[in-house]
Amino acid sequence: MDGLTPARPAAAPHAFVTLVTNDGYARGAGALLNALRLSGTQADLVVLHTGGVSHAALARLADRGARLIAADVLPTSDAFNAAHARQAVHGAAPFTKGRKPPFHTPLDNFIKLRLWQLEEYRRVVFIDADALVLRNIDNLFDYPEFSAAPNVYESLADFHRLNSGVFVARPSSATYRDMLARLDVPGAFWRRTDQTFLQEYFPGWHGLPVFCNMLQYVWFNMPALWDWRSIRVLHYQYEKPWETDNPRRAQLKPLIDLWHAYEAGEPPALDRLENPAP
Repeated sequence: MDGLTPARPAAAPHAFVTLVTNDGYARGAGALLNALRLSGTQADLVVLHTGGVSHAALARLADRGARLIAADVLPTSDAFNAAHARQAVHGAAPFTKGRKPPFHTPLDNFIKLRLWQLEEYRRVVFIDADALVLRNIDNLFDYPEFSAAPNVYESLADFHRLNSGVFVARPSSATYRDMLARLDVPGAFWRRTDQTFLQEYFPGWHGLPVFCNMLQYVWFNMPALWDWRSIRVLHYQYEKPWETDNPRRAQLKPLIDLWHAYEAGEPPALDRLENPAP
């Protein structure tokens, strides 16, 4: 596979896939791997990783059962790379709702498109490394391509936008090649990087329930929507739970504590957690 170097062969027909580009996200992936194993899945657990991740961090992920696959950045043009560098993206489309950590590199987001190169799998489900799987979600492998949850965390008006923190894909090298041809065209600027591109590429995308990608800001912005009994995937968008200087620590303390419990491999009983006050 051009641009991908697997450490070992696939061991299952389906896979959950995440992406790590530095040791911070590798730490997130460690908690995600713990959560997936606790969910009882038998799917492969795949970690795409770039050269920004240390050997020690990768070894810890391998010890947790991950199939490691080294991934190159996409072969995009210099003009495309300049337009999607951190300063350019954050300047043209600033994040005003929350704080992206300093290690966030927008251009790396497009590496997610390499999922379509993983033709050894019939279906793959991508999950961002800053997320936790709280209940078994193997049924997502039966969903059509392209399935994703809406980007809802402030109001129901955002239901028309997808969030690429969780999505279902059917690997195909032909699809991957077509994506590259449509991604890097003269003057291209994908405002929300991979999310904007995927929504345009799959205009008829299939909507997953918000509980399959519950964004952490729902906790304080839309508390009536939060229900621990229903949440399948909890996604820590914007500030990360492992950041020691997390400016939302007080507001999100129950969610941050939950993440640390999963990192330690000792999560609490979910049915005992209290929903936020409406």
